[in-house]
Amino acid sequence: MATDAPIASGDGEHTVDRSDRLVILASSVGTVIEWYDFYLYGSLAAIITVQFFSGVNETTGYIFALMAFAAGFAVRPFGAIVFGRLGDLWGRKNTFLVTML
Repeated sequence: MATDAPIASGDGEHTVDRSDRLVILASSVGTVIEWYDFYLYGSLAAIITVQFFSGVNETTGYIFALMAFAAGFAVRPFGAIVFGRLGDLWGRKNTFLVTML
């Protein structure tokens, strides 16, 4: 990684510098953490069923746990639209802080 790799674009060439690599690394780490969160929830769905949906029978609780899992996937595009726009208006750092709160 000692040399910068040129990227061809419509307006000319753009070299990938240190700040570009940092952005790529940060977004990749965020994506890995997000998918790991979904992986953990899916892996622990049986335990979550027993702990959080104990008032119903086991099958219904498992279905509720999987419905919550599906809701997480269904809501992701709407969050991307809303917080992507807010990130464009307010800045990515401020929007990130709002989502963390």
